Amino acid sequence: MNPFKKHICDCLEKATGLPFQEICDSLEMPPDESWGDYGWPCHNLSRSLKKNPNLIATELKSSISTEPSICSVSVKGPYLNFKLDKKEVIKYICHEIFSKGSDFAKDNIGQGKTVVIDYSSPNIAKPMGIGHLRSTVLGASLKNIFKHLGYRVVGINHLGDWGTQFGKLVVAYKRWADPQKMEKEPIEELYRLYVKIHKESEEDKSLEEESRCIFKKLEDGDPEIVTLWKKFVDLSWKDFQRIYDLLGIKFELVAGESFYNKMMSDTISLLERKNLAKLSQGALIIPLSDYEMEPLLLKKRDGSSLYGTRDLTAAIYRYNTYKFDKLLYVVGVAQSLHFKQLFKTLELMGYDWASRCHHVSFGWVTLAGEMMSTRKGNVVFLEDVLKQASAKALNIIEKNNPDLENKQQVASQVGIGAIVFTNLSVKRQTDVSFDWDRMLDFNGQTGPYLQYAHARLSSVMRKYGEDLDVKADYELLKLPEEYRLAKKLMEFPDKIVIAAKTYEPYIISSYLLDTVSLFSTYFQRYKSPRDKILSDDPRLKKARVNLSHCLKTVLKSGLNILGLEAPEKM
Repeated sequence: MNPFKKHICDCLEKATGLPFQEICDSLEMPPDESWGDYGWPCHNLSRSLKKNPNLIATELKSSISTEPSICSVSVKGPYLNFKLDKKEVIKYICHEIFSKGSDFAKDNIGQGKTVVIDYSSPNIAKPMGIGHLRSTVLGASLKNIFKHLGYRVVGINHLGDWGTQFGKLVVAYKRWADPQKMEKEPIEELYRLYVKIHKESEEDKSLEEESRCIFKKLEDGDPEIVTLWKKFVDLSWKDFQRIYDLLGIKFELVAGESFYNKMMSDTISLLERKNLAKLSQGALIIPLSDYEMEPLLLKKRDGSSLYGTRDLTAAIYRYNTYKFDKLLYVVGVAQSLHFKQLFKTLELMGYDWASRCHHVSFGWVTLAGEMMSTRKGNVVFLEDVLKQASAKALNIIEKNNPDLENKQQVASQVGIGAIVFTNLSVKRQTDVSFDWDRMLDFNGQTGPYLQYAHARLSSVMRKYGEDLDVKADYELLKLPEEYRLAKKLMEFPDKIVIAAKTYEPYIISSYLLDTVSLFSTYFQRYKSPRDKILSDDPRLKKARVNLSHCLKTVLKSGLNILGLEAPEKM
């Protein structure tokens, strides 16, 4: 927290007796910047003091002590407004960012705490689709956010490598696999078989029973079926790893559902000892009607396991292994009921850490307004999307900057950045429609727009051509855009904290867009020899370059947190 905000909160805490954090959380930016830099509403005190909030604001004003960095305290209706010393703000933020560099906005509030994040989790034997991207980039960004705040973060890829669908895949493989295609394009062939078996099963119900029998053999360790299953897993992970390398994403643990098979009997035994598991029409369930929920299914009538049992076992394993303070499941909104059932069952089992488990849900990804389903086959493959995005970015670069060095590398950074940012530029509960024009609009509110701003700032630094030195005459920075930019940079640490509390990388993407918009206005509005950033006044130029360097530092840090590269040239 910056010292100006802290001083204001300290003063209000002493004057009102309200908790410090409650005061900080309710500080606002006044709608009119002429009123001040921070505003505090007095409504919260109206009920306890039984006074008009306008009167409370007037009375509080006289009890607030100011210091040189706070120029004035004023009242506007029920709000107490604080105006800061502009030159002190600019001087503070420049010194803070120069001294900390890329560590600016890092915090230790998570020191000694562990966050486990379950994200991405593609299914074996299918190419990763564009629908998998949202969980992947949301989880990776949350991982970066919590690491920035000092948490130990464990990223887990919980692969979908178990279940009846693998019985179906084995049936399809034995019936229809093309040996040549399996040799040349194994994942594409497995996906074709996956789609075909689901289509055929709709008409031939015997395939369903045959698939269940095959999966039961897999669970019982049939050597032939296990060998096939391992082959599917190895081929799939090799394919997934190529995508993760493109996105720059790594995991601390890759453990599919099958990882927990040997532990599930202990989970079932515990549920039975606690009298939680019941038989219902031959299936084993956890009744949850008392909590207005459908039962959590544990085992089918044939004794084969279900993912409810595997998820319970995985949660217990994760707590025993990592003693987490938070366990986040970055999974689509369609699974909301499942996680309510899961968390309630963990609570009924007596685990006090069940309250530390959270479903970080997100909206649907659609294709031209239609939901995507791998069973129906109408899915956009993620690798194709990333490659096409990079190709389109390369075409733009060829047109606008044909002499750019490392064009292929930059095009990949920009193209992939465009796709990633699209998934993080809206609140996670908002649906995302797969739309090439919007995703790859290099002139709008996009990832490439932010990356280009970073490249432009890098160009300013190169043209300046001198060593940077934090010592400058910041009193010369009198343009309104310069102060707005400095004040905006000061918000960055708070934005990261809010993003962590709400599990919303959107907080950071929105902040970066607003900040770069301020810079663009500043950069484009002032073109005269004196008013431009590289002013003909050496002292003014130095101060402006310093402020620009601070923006570049924050922009790069923010982009990296979201999972985007920050090119020096574009």
